[in-house]
Amino acid sequence: MTIKNKVVVITGASSGIGRATAEKLAQSGAKVVIGARRVERLKKIANEFPAGHVLFQETDVTDRESVNSLIKLATDNFQRVDVLYNNAGLMPISKMADLKVDKWDRMIDVNIKGVLYGIAAVLPVMIKQQSGQIITTDSVAGHVVHPGTAVYAGTKYAIQAIMDGLRQEQVANHIKTTMISPGVVNTELFSTISDPKQRAQTEKSEKETGLNAADIANAVAYAIDQPANVAVNEVLLRPSTQII
Repeated sequence: MTIKNKVVVITGASSGIGRATAEKLAQSGAKVVIGARRVERLKKIANEFPAGHVLFQETDVTDRESVNSLIKLATDNFQRVDVLYNNAGLMPISKMADLKVDKWDRMIDVNIKGVLYGIAAVLPVMIKQQSGQIITTDSVAGHVVHPGTAVYAGTKYAIQAIMDGLRQEQVANHIKTTMISPGVVNTELFSTISDPKQRAQTEKSEKETGLNAADIANAVAYAIDQPANVAVNEVLLRPSTQII
């Protein structure tokens, strides 16, 4: 069993990378369970497929019980979870001297704690199964820091440590870990930037030179569509024109 018939749970699935991945995997025969805060968008995705093929539920990754409930939706309907894709994330980049502390807190809650809540919810299921794969959207910013990205990059560096520690701990339970680390991608991520000038610059870069969400979905599918003895631990991908 590679992609077809696998049970895949995706957070942050209402737009961008999450949506593209949900559609890609559902088209490939996976049983997909999607969560995000914008439930009407989730419903629209589910309606693209036959009834019961894509299940959805309103999910806030900063609320541990909300994440637990999404995993329960999958296990109640399909009795297992083969893949969890922790995709929800924010990128309200700013200079540290701007003291956007509320934005820092939000990034920590979504980008780090949201991933930890996903791991905490699904890990007992996968340990019992003695199989599974946990995927998280990291970033090139988990490898490279430049001005304005310090806190955002800090959350992504944290994911590198968390996911590699998880990999080492769960080898004996046959649980794979994968980080998907994109460079510039044309999504709605720029909308979380509060500074108008920085937001406009980022939006221009994403729209003119960014990868498409479907490109990232293909990378996720590649990582999932491997035999049991192959673990793709990270996929790092940039637009061919991106330098940093």
